Amino acid sequence: MSAASQPPTDTVPPGDSGSPQARPARRAQRSLAMALLAGAAGAALALLASGRTWAEGSAVLAQGSVPRTVTGTEVTGVPGALAVVGLAALVAVFAVRRIGRVAVAALLTLSGAGIAVAAVLGNSDTSALREKAATAVGLTGTDVHHVTHTGWPWVAAAGGLLLLIAGLLALVYGRHWPAMSGKYERTPGGARGPRRAPAPPDLDRPEEIWKSLDRGEDPTR
Repeated sequence: MSAASQPPTDTVPPGDSGSPQARPARRAQRSLAMALLAGAAGAALALLASGRTWAEGSAVLAQGSVPRTVTGTEVTGVPGALAVVGLAALVAVFAVRRIGRVAVAALLTLSGAGIAVAAVLGNSDTSALREKAATAVGLTGTDVHHVTHTGWPWVAAAGGLLLLIAGLLALVYGRHWPAMSGKYERTPGGARGPRRAPAPPDLDRPEEIWKSLDRGEDPTR
């Protein structure tokens, strides 16, 4: 048979990145990297914004006005608390499989959504500022004037959206992500998995022979 009549051979290696078999693996790697970056950045933003000033105002007195400020934690503790929950859920995604991974991914998604909603609602909430003003004045129901809001609530909301994205990625692609090594897991009966057989003792070293005898082993076998 001549070379011209031979059928063309496939020049693409089986493990080539352009093959259809490699595309799901590439998508899983990209989604994993995006989820880790989005989740870590979202939790960091939410925690950072919770400790910053969200609103400023003045309580009016007969002698003048007293400026007051409130942080995100004083307005609502939800973003900070859910940021910690979301960060823990992001780590726990790799410690569980199947239904457990879906549940943890859902928790991560809900944490991000809760942070975003709480931050948006807290942006217009002046109850904490009025309470602080009443404490300064010594009269309940004291009104606050010249109220201004900073941009930190929106930073917290952006962090919540990033956590939300990380949770959605975990829900869609999490089944393809790797899990922690199974060498630390126990078998269903409670016993540890099979152990690697110990290396045979070196008969030229007396200390190895004594260690084998202490374990009840016959070093000559």
